[in-house]
Amino acid sequence: MHIITFMPVLFLLMQPNVIYGEVFTALVDMEGLISTELELVRHLDNYIQAEETRLKQLRKYLEEYESIYQEASADVTKYLANPINAYLLVKRLTADWKQVEGVMTQNVGPAFVHNITQHRGVLRFPSDEDLNGAAVALMRLQDTYKLDTHALAEGKLLGKKYSRQLTAGDCWELGRQSYNNGDHYHTVLWMGEALNKFEDESNKTVSRQDILEYLAFSTFKQGNVKEALQLTHELLKIVPFHQRALGNKKYYEDLLRQQGVIQRRGETGDVENMIMDEPFNTANLKLTKPSDHLPERENYEKLCRGEKLMDPKIEGRLRCRLVTNNVPFLYIQPVKMEEAYHKPLIVIYHNVISDDEMETVKKMAQPRFKRATVQNSVTGNLEPANYRISKSAWLKSEEHDHVLKVTRRVGAITGLDMATAEDLQVVNYGIGGHYEPHFDYARKEEVNAFKDLGWGNRVATWLFYMSDVEAGGATVFPKLNLALWPQKGSAAFWYNLHPNGEGNELTRHAACPVLTGSKWVSNKWIHERNQEFRHPCGLKYDTGM
Repeated sequence: MHIITFMPVLFLLMQPNVIYGEVFTALVDMEGLISTELELVRHLDNYIQAEETRLKQLRKYLEEYESIYQEASADVTKYLANPINAYLLVKRLTADWKQVEGVMTQNVGPAFVHNITQHRGVLRFPSDEDLNGAAVALMRLQDTYKLDTHALAEGKLLGKKYSRQLTAGDCWELGRQSYNNGDHYHTVLWMGEALNKFEDESNKTVSRQDILEYLAFSTFKQGNVKEALQLTHELLKIVPFHQRALGNKKYYEDLLRQQGVIQRRGETGDVENMIMDEPFNTANLKLTKPSDHLPERENYEKLCRGEKLMDPKIEGRLRCRLVTNNVPFLYIQPVKMEEAYHKPLIVIYHNVISDDEMETVKKMAQPRFKRATVQNSVTGNLEPANYRISKSAWLKSEEHDHVLKVTRRVGAITGLDMATAEDLQVVNYGIGGHYEPHFDYARKEEVNAFKDLGWGNRVATWLFYMSDVEAGGATVFPKLNLALWPQKGSAAFWYNLHPNGEGNELTRHAACPVLTGSKWVSNKWIHERNQEFRHPCGLKYDTGM
């Protein structure tokens, strides 16, 4: 007998990729995960082949042992009378069997896992934070765009099929992530969907017990005590001595007795009769979304959904025209300007950045991407925030001729001095990527903002749109009922400050969550210094506005 030794050989032909985590914050970073998945598929296939080869070898041993046994058992005495047969029998049951045991106990799995672990610097692996961030992003999209839970679970967005449907296990994981975030509203929605999908699954992807444990308690936390009790009864049918469920059952019963929903102890109408007699339906529950700090939440989300809120009279006064701003080269090719709002003046310039320039900017920015930050109003330090999900990088004008050209173009069109403009910030938005309503300028209480620059406040914002977005991703101004939709090659421009230097609160704006597609933007923040004669201030806050 010959023993085959299984040595897994893995060839990883991938370029090194340092992992920084937070993959979910930029779609461009998530593209590398497809390569990771391909490599894992290859590893798993190699592992299965190795296991199949090992089992094939064991089957050969089995067939050989069975064949010899059949021969020997026909006439044991005659068989053992042959000294060679006697020797081979002893050998088979000693040395040969040890070899068989070696193959039986050989486990190639750890070797494959170890190999993959060693290549975590090459393969892109998302972290637990990425999983949580992706789940939260899906909830954000669900709320902002009023997406139905069941439709989402079926892989549909706005009535269009985009992906395969989720399993009960997939829905359970979304519910679990929501639960871990203290979000019982979405826990109920997704655990409820998991429960309904569980009933229809032939190959179960999660246990009914696991679903009910989360669903019952979160249903209670949403104020639905009766339904929580019914779900707890269902859980106790599966695990009769579940200690936490038994304690919750008693607590729910006491609450319902106090509310007069069920009979008091000793009276007719046994509480045990409160069973689920129809499929669980979240539509029958009273559910309350988690509250947040945004006073303009309703307007913000309506604008993101494309609802028309602007007064038709205001919209009717908006015009489009060609502008030159008395710049010589713009006489040759005037810029197409579209008015988006008058007070404050917000405009869109069309076809102001070329495809080549956009590709250069993207390629330069991608290797430098880091989680986008916001400025702490107290310390002035930059730090990540849940209300801004994207990755950004900064490009200096001297790094490439294309960056220099677009910077000069911004100066020519706006008439402002780019010497006191910040470097070009390039941003890519990830899963549900967004930036909730904010000001670009520093408010009076933010005394440390831009202190290191020494250029004063951000007087104006120029925002390039470097990709079309299939759905979502608008730039909205909730106080103006205005939504700007990304158009590749165009740019939005507005002044953040009144002519007297005070911040204009009407410029508070937001980047809506990206529903489908990848959103690329870049922007120049232009500061007050050097603009004294180009954008002179007035005696009144709205002079010239």
